[in-house]
Amino acid sequence: MSWKLTAVTTKEAVEAALERREMTIGWDENIVLTGFEVDPEEADTWRLEAYTPGKPTDDERAALHALFDDPVPPILAEELPEVDWVAESQKGVDPIRAGRFRVRTPDHDALGDPALTEFVIPAAQAFGTGQHETTAGCLEMLDVMHRQGLRPHNVADIGTGTGLLAFAALDLWPLAKAVASDIDPVCGPAVVSNCALNHVPLGTDRGQLAMVIADGMDDPALQARAPFDLLIANILAGPLIDMAHDFAEAVAPRGSILLAGLLEVQEQAVRSAYRKAGFRLHRRIVNGDWSILWLRHRFQG
Repeated sequence: MSWKLTAVTTKEAVEAALERREMTIGWDENIVLTGFEVDPEEADTWRLEAYTPGKPTDDERAALHALFDDPVPPILAEELPEVDWVAESQKGVDPIRAGRFRVRTPDHDALGDPALTEFVIPAAQAFGTGQHETTAGCLEMLDVMHRQGLRPHNVADIGTGTGLLAFAALDLWPLAKAVASDIDPVCGPAVVSNCALNHVPLGTDRGQLAMVIADGMDDPALQARAPFDLLIANILAGPLIDMAHDFAEAVAPRGSILLAGLLEVQEQAVRSAYRKAGFRLHRRIVNGDWSILWLRHRFQG
């Protein structure tokens, strides 16, 4: 039975806690964090929630306490019923529009608008449904890339979740080869199922998507597909910084990197890591508190 730990405090304190978690070496990945505004009319009041697979241990409580400066806000614990919380959170959610894309669950009908590309992403045990600002921002940025003339032939979507961003890339560049990867084994069958729902062919040829389970770029299948003209990584600021060199090594000399999953306050640290790896900022989108970055090789003409 899973549990939830909750702390209500200021926006600044929650954002600092999320950033500190990402920078914490050896963080227990069983503790899943999320932070959000409690009430739109009280913009500075935020809630940090931590989910644990069982009753919180002393070590888990201590890890959460360590994310805050003194005075640490009260942290309340509650046992949760056996519910698929990802599925529940997706029930009844409205479709989202990002650039030329519309993302909906099977509960909603297609609009039939020829100007839109629609993707169906059901509730599943994988992230990347388009509801989060980072995923929607990536969809918008991919549309911008296409309109500005980017024409990648080889695309990688690292930390794919549901496969959505890879689907969008193949829709924009149907002659490209594409590979999606994630460290979570749950994402493999989720992506395969979503490919069927969205008529995305699986395979290794042009116009097809290959799916692999991999930890970062350290995987023979990804290394064999490199170098990439476009690498997409919608993950977290800490891993983005840690993998800057690996991503740079996997991208072609004139290629692009699309980064998301970082708060706006974390942007400079991420940009600094990629500047050292040979990339410069080409364009950025801010969606809510999140930055979406399009980076290009510094020496690209």
